[in-house]
Amino acid sequence: MKISLSNPLISLRFLFLSLLTLQSLKATSASCHVDDEAGLLGFKSGITQDPSGMLSSWKPGTDCCTWKGINCLVNNRVTSLSLYGQSNKPNSFLTGTISPTLVQLKFLDGIYLQDLKNISGKFPDLLFGLPNLKYVYIQNNKLSGQIPTTIGKLTQLEALSFTGNHFTGTIPSSISNLTQLTQLILGQNFLTGNIPAGIRQLKKLTFLSLQHNRLSGTIPDIFSSFTNLRILRLSYNKFSGQIPPSIGSLAPNLQYLELGHNSLTGKIPDFLGKFQALDTLDLSQNRFSGTVPKSFGNLTKIFNLDLSQNSLVDPFPVMNVKGIESLDLSYNNFHLNQIPKWVTSSPIIYTLKLAKCGLKLKLDDWKPAETYFYDYIDLSENEISGSPVPLLNRTDYLVGFWVSGNMLKFNFESLRIVKRLKNLDLSRNLVFGKLPEAVSGLDKLNVSYNHLCGKIPATKFPASAFVGNDCLCGSPLQPCKE
Repeated sequence: MKISLSNPLISLRFLFLSLLTLQSLKATSASCHVDDEAGLLGFKSGITQDPSGMLSSWKPGTDCCTWKGINCLVNNRVTSLSLYGQSNKPNSFLTGTISPTLVQLKFLDGIYLQDLKNISGKFPDLLFGLPNLKYVYIQNNKLSGQIPTTIGKLTQLEALSFTGNHFTGTIPSSISNLTQLTQLILGQNFLTGNIPAGIRQLKKLTFLSLQHNRLSGTIPDIFSSFTNLRILRLSYNKFSGQIPPSIGSLAPNLQYLELGHNSLTGKIPDFLGKFQALDTLDLSQNRFSGTVPKSFGNLTKIFNLDLSQNSLVDPFPVMNVKGIESLDLSYNNFHLNQIPKWVTSSPIIYTLKLAKCGLKLKLDDWKPAETYFYDYIDLSENEISGSPVPLLNRTDYLVGFWVSGNMLKFNFESLRIVKRLKNLDLSRNLVFGKLPEAVSGLDKLNVSYNHLCGKIPATKFPASAFVGNDCLCGSPLQPCKE
C-alpha cells in the first residue's frame, strides 16, 4: 500500500512513529549482552567501598556499554574494562577483590584497573578463561601472593603490568612462553630470586621493568635478542656483578637504562657511549669504580644522568650534550673544581646535584643560562664561597637547596624564600643575620653551625636544626633574655 504524505498531520505522525521506531531499534541494538551485564555486576558486588561513586552508573537493566569505564567495540560485546583512580582526588579508590564473574566477558581484550589502591586478592585466575585478553594493567593496588607458574598459558598477552602491588616469590620461568609480550612490567612488588634466563624468548619486548623488588644474583646476559627494547628498568633490587655485555646490543633503540640502587661492580662499560638515543641513564648507588668512559661525550641526546654514590674517579669526560635536565654526580671521588660549562649553559636544567665533587668557586660568579626551571640544587660538601642570594632570588620554583659544609657568607635576611621552597640546608657555613619568619613554611630546615642571632620564629624543627650559632634563642633552644 502506497502511503501519501501530502497531508501535513499524516506527515508529522509518520515522522514521529519513524523516530520512535529508530529509537527502539537503537536501544535494542545498543544494549549489551546479558553475560557481560552479569559479569560486570558480579565485579561490582565484589567491591565493598566506592566512596567517589565510580561504579554508580552500573545499574541492572541499563545498557552496560554506557557504564563508566566500559567499551563495547564488537557486536555490542564488552571489549575493555578501564577504571582509574586519580591522585588529586583522595576518594577515587575502590576496595574489594576482582570477581571471577568477569570470565563471562568472552570478548574482553583489555583490563585496566589502575591506581585504585585497595583492590586485593591473589593472582586473578579468571585471566586464564578470557581467550581474547591481550592487555592487562592492574597497577598500584594490593594484589598479593605468588605469580602462578601457569601464567605461561596466557600466550596471547601483549602487555602485562602488575606494578605497584604486593606480589611475592619468584618470577615464574614459564613467563618465557608469553612470546607476544611487548611490555612486561612487574616493578614495585616484593619479588625475589633471579631473573629467569628464559625471558630472552620475549623478543618483541619494548618495555621491561622489574624495578623496586628484591631480586638478586647477576643480571643475566640475555639482551641481544631484545632488538626493540626502548625501556629497561632494574633499579632498586639486589643485583650484583657487572653490567652484562649483551646490554651493548640495545644501543640503537634504548632510551631509558636504569640500574641504580643495586650492588653492581666493575667499571662502567665503554659501550654505553654508543647509546645515542639514550634519554636517561641511572647507575647511582652501586659500587662502580674507575673513570667514566670518554665515550660518554657521544651521549648528545641524554637528558637525565645519575652516577651518584659510587667510587668513580677523575677525570670526568667532556660532555657534548646541549640540554641536560637532571644531573647527579654526588659522592664519588671527583675533583671538578668548576661546574661544567655544558651544565651552566643548559636552558632546561631543573636538578643539579654535585655534592662532594671537589668544587672550588665563588657562587656569585656562577651565571647559569637559565634558573627558571630549577627545582633542586645540591652543592654540599665542597669549597664554595660567596653568597647564594643572587642565584636564589632569581628562582621562583626551587623546592630544595642544600649547601652544607661550604664557606658561604651572607645575610640570611637578604634571602628571598619562595612559597615552593620546602628543603633548605645551610648548615656549617658562615651565614649571619636573623632568621626570617618565612622559614616556618619549610618542611625541612638546617641552619646549624653558622653565625646567626636573634629569636627563632615559631617552627616545628628540632634543636639540632639551630645549634652551633652565635646567639640564636627561643624554642627549641634556650629562652631569649628579656
